[in-house]
Amino acid sequence: MEYISIGKIINFHGIKGEAKVGFSNKALISGAKIVFVDKDNTKERLDVSSIRFHKNFAIVKFKQINSINELIEFKGKNICLSKEKVLNELEDNEFLIDDLIGLKAFDNEENYIGDVVEIKKSAANDILCIKSLDEKKELILIPFVSELVPIVDIKGGKVIIKPIKGLL
Repeated sequence: MEYISIGKIINFHGIKGEAKVGFSNKALISGAKIVFVDKDNTKERLDVSSIRFHKNFAIVKFKQINSINELIEFKGKNICLSKEKVLNELEDNEFLIDDLIGLKAFDNEENYIGDVVEIKKSAANDILCIKSLDEKKELILIPFVSELVPIVDIKGGKVIIKPIKGLL
């Protein structure tokens, strides 16, 4: 089974074994009932008994953990869901970063631009990094917003980039 990280246990919260968790998608973490955490080169199943949000973190209580001492071995570990569950939870306009890498990029007239080789994070939005056919250009950086990337076809293996003067 493949797993995808949806958060990370940052620290403990209180003395009853609650975990302070940094997360990437509030909807995914708030709906999680069963998660998996790395332990001794395997994935250990943890059942979620409660989740609440405090500031920018989730406070998660697991049924199997009832003290700081039981939680401390999981500090710094990623909380994962099965990839299949995550894919089922995604909206039509949401994608996994891993699924975007390797897609062929075309302009809206179907001219090949290059391959998506990386996704960078920025404060405003993600950035598609496209390896250009032009050897003079290292990477073409395209803000990953629907106005500039109107079509993402994971099954077809391509993205369509709306050309804007100075961008391509």
